[in-house]
Amino acid sequence: MVAHLVRLRLRLLANTLRRSVWQTIGLCFAALYGLTVVGFFVAASIAGGRTDPVLTGQVLTVVGAVVVLAWWVVPLFAFGMDATLDPMRFVTFAIPRRRLLAGLAVAGVVSVPAAATLLAALGSSFAWASDPLALLAALLGAVAALALCVVGSRATTTALAPLLDSRRYREILMVVAIVPLLLIGPAVAWLSSGAEKSIGPEGVTVTASGPGPALLEALTQVADVVAWTPFGAPWAFAGAVHDGAWWLLLARIAVVVVTLGAAWWVWDRALARALVSPPHSSSGPKVRGLGWFARLPATPTGAVAARCATYWVRDPRYAVSLAVVPLLPVALAVVGLSTGAGTGLLLVVAPLTAFILGFGISNDVGYDHTAFALHVATGLPGRADRWGRVLPVVVVGAPLVVAMAVAATGAAGRWDALPALLGLSLGVLGASLGTSSAVSARLVYPVPKPGESAFKTPQGATVATLVAQSVAFLVVLALVLPTLALALAAILGAPAGFGWAAVAVGLATAAGALVVGVRWGARVYERRLPDLLAQVTAFR
Repeated sequence: MVAHLVRLRLRLLANTLRRSVWQTIGLCFAALYGLTVVGFFVAASIAGGRTDPVLTGQVLTVVGAVVVLAWWVVPLFAFGMDATLDPMRFVTFAIPRRRLLAGLAVAGVVSVPAAATLLAALGSSFAWASDPLALLAALLGAVAALALCVVGSRATTTALAPLLDSRRYREILMVVAIVPLLLIGPAVAWLSSGAEKSIGPEGVTVTASGPGPALLEALTQVADVVAWTPFGAPWAFAGAVHDGAWWLLLARIAVVVVTLGAAWWVWDRALARALVSPPHSSSGPKVRGLGWFARLPATPTGAVAARCATYWVRDPRYAVSLAVVPLLPVALAVVGLSTGAGTGLLLVVAPLTAFILGFGISNDVGYDHTAFALHVATGLPGRADRWGRVLPVVVVGAPLVVAMAVAATGAAGRWDALPALLGLSLGVLGASLGTSSAVSARLVYPVPKPGESAFKTPQGATVATLVAQSVAFLVVLALVLPTLALALAAILGAPAGFGWAAVAVGLATAAGALVVGVRWGARVYERRLPDLLAQVTAFR
């Protein structure tokens, strides 16, 4: 049964690649990216092991614990990312549950993330190449860590399947997931700034003052604690052997064995319950009244605007974009303080927010999915469709961008840069909205369907998304280039006239790009209406 399920997984993967060229290209890019990351990680581990194996072992323990924890937690946020061997598909087959569990566990290794994790774990073990016994323990720990990743991931997702089936729970999780993802960059910047002062060209050096010694001491303490958790215990096997602490090694092995047994038992119980009483999809929350449709004019443009406003408020795929905005100042402040740029980096918040809001409608037709058939059936004019999608963003986005610009200049103590920042931010908002109005009528790419995870990657979406977003970004950059030049000159100390010139040029750019983009997009929309419907209904 194990071999049969593995062959089934490989066959499903091969059939997917034959069906979609974009899926094949995306898998190749994912594999290449994974191999690159694994190569850098393994090389850094081996180089660190030659310099200071103890310190390298501590780093590997902490990083490895984060990897195992991610395997357990990320599927709860990115539900539906990989359901090729969903246990619910085997309900009608008389497969013994124990054999099904073993087959699903082994088949779970057949994926790019699992292969990358295994290669990274085995490769990083050679940081202990100078100690053969420690190297053997590290290899054993690598296999145990992968087993924890796969079994723990299956246990958490299967046990929490009833909650994951709740649409409201999924929407909350998708928004909450943005917080740790956005803070990864600032955390890495802070650690890097401390590591630069702790690690010199000849190895580890400890200075008399500064964050270097504190960082090393904190790393040691964190590694000692993490080594006793199920997430870090397998990565600490080699360190115990290197120190000759055999009882410590046995204790960590016991932690791993007990955790694996508990995770396997939880998975077994949860799967037994799910196979007997499969969860049922719950409907979305009941809303009384017409909502935005009662507040906006009863015109074609008003109807589209009301529906798009509803999307921004209730659809988690749009809410993810909005959730990023309040976290941008925090992330940029941390990066600025870590890199020495100070609070001046906050001046980027307003233009970046404007681009995120304007680019949010760049694939509105794709997000409509089959609901776009209403536009075709009713013969909705192109201008009504384009303006209806733009107006909610303009009404909310313009005041928000202005408020962000004022707050950023106040926090940075650069009130002299306010005119330039306002001109640049409003120019970026108008240019990105105009570009999105034109691009969304021409370049439509697969996105998660309504009700699915905002982090799900549909078939053929990777390269198509990259191409569409790159084209849109380059167009926006070309449009705001004159405003950007004036704003940078004003911020860097040019006379105040440059800032007011940036305001004039930015507003003119925003108005011109918005009007031209909407009109051009309306013409393309009306010409390609049947093609657009065929595209969105063909997305899987």
